[in-house]
Amino acid sequence: MRKKTVRRAEPGTNSTTGLEPWEGEFAQDLPDVPVLPETLLRLDLEVQEPCVDLREMSQLILSDLGATVQILRLSGLELHDAETRSTRIEDCICDLGVSACLEALAAGTIARDYRYDGVVETWAHSREIAHYSKLVAEDMDDVNPDEAYLVGLLHTIGLLPQALGWYGSHNSPVDAALAGLQMARQWSLPQVAVEYFREINLDSPTSPWPEIVHKAHRFASKSSILCPLERGVRPLLYRAV
Repeated sequence: MRKKTVRRAEPGTNSTTGLEPWEGEFAQDLPDVPVLPETLLRLDLEVQEPCVDLREMSQLILSDLGATVQILRLSGLELHDAETRSTRIEDCICDLGVSACLEALAAGTIARDYRYDGVVETWAHSREIAHYSKLVAEDMDDVNPDEAYLVGLLHTIGLLPQALGWYGSHNSPVDAALAGLQMARQWSLPQVAVEYFREINLDSPTSPWPEIVHKAHRFASKSSILCPLERGVRPLLYRAV
């Protein structure tokens, strides 16, 4: 895996965003996020059917953090108009085409090495928080449960560089919460995900997403031990220099 270099600015606060400024982006060319082998197998079986069930295919993708990121990332690259681009996975498949989606999903694979168990745990935690986030949102007015599911699923992306070993050597620290915000922006993830990371960085929520994710962690208390951000910790990743 290629080492990624991230440059960090001197400590200080941006008066506009309230965030610590960076010199440039978190990374200009982030690697593909792997899809679990069982997800790829189930998708392959699904598309071999005489008639592809888009709803079933979408549910398979939404059960896998890596698959969801890859499809939303491809959609952001191919369909540039953020105002008209749908964030529903079914719509993304229709807009991009089944073949293009499968090619994107197969781009990243995870070997069964020392990282595999950690990746599986992170994916399972993301899926569980997504499930409970949707349940919490169903009892709230003016909140889309499907968007809440997406926020819950994507809330761990700031931990991906560490889980996937993107940095190799361990040197200068990078705040995982801020990394999540940078990644959400660069991957053109749905605005709800960007809002979530922006608000946990600023500690001044104006949307329901941080509270929904927090409540979801309370329901999933056993799984939540995997999520240091929810425990009030600002985990540091380490970049290669």
